[in-house]
Amino acid sequence: MKTGKLIKTWDFPTAVKRVEFTEDGNFVLGTTEERMGHLGTIVVFPVNSDIEGEQVDEPSLRITCETKKKAVVAAWSYLGKYIIAGHEDGSVSQYDAKTGEQLLNVPVHERGTLIMDMQMSADKSYFITASKDKSAKIIDVKTLNILKKFETDTPLNTAAITAKKDFVILGGGQEAMNVTTTSARQGKFEARFYHKIFEDEIGRVRGHFGPLNTIAVHPAGVSYASGGEDGYVRLHHFDKGYFDFMYEVERTRAQH
Repeated sequence: MKTGKLIKTWDFPTAVKRVEFTEDGNFVLGTTEERMGHLGTIVVFPVNSDIEGEQVDEPSLRITCETKKKAVVAAWSYLGKYIIAGHEDGSVSQYDAKTGEQLLNVPVHERGTLIMDMQMSADKSYFITASKDKSAKIIDVKTLNILKKFETDTPLNTAAITAKKDFVILGGGQEAMNVTTTSARQGKFEARFYHKIFEDEIGRVRGHFGPLNTIAVHPAGVSYASGGEDGYVRLHHFDKGYFDFMYEVERTRAQH
């Protein structure tokens, strides 16, 4: 982090779609694509905290996914206890992070619709998914029960949970191949804000001229960044009105 020096390269026969460190930085996972006779996998490598020390060459854990059920995204749960994976068929799996055993597999999105993104809450006890079936869902890490559902009128590529406020931000839009023939408004390229508890849409932010591919919220909840198919990264800082906003039910409760 201090020098930007490359300390290790792991090579794979197919594309790596997602990487993520555990909270303590002692392990990193990656998801690989199913291509050219190679099955999709989730691999875990231990990381030597001494950057001058040797890094291992082989993964400490390899989870091989079934054909047509490859892992598109994966993430660590709280304390690195589970690996949660979102699959190509719209299901979500929970794996034991030590043994790789699949403990649960639950159909979450419409069958055959890709789970495009998965982001954990700050305490990693629940997470949000985004899917091509035009919905995002908040799911409990331990049980994989669906806690909240957010429905839109456009395929979703990304979803994020905000800090401080009970909101989620969703992004997506019309498929990239059709963008050149579609206006920004028709393509539905806005970042969409929903209330995390009541599931209602509360606002939209325009700016991109193509589908939103990824959204990341600042850990302190003061801003968010979005990356789009148009080649731009847009950084948005929340103003005072955002933090003062109260849902009508919240306002009534506060008054009493």
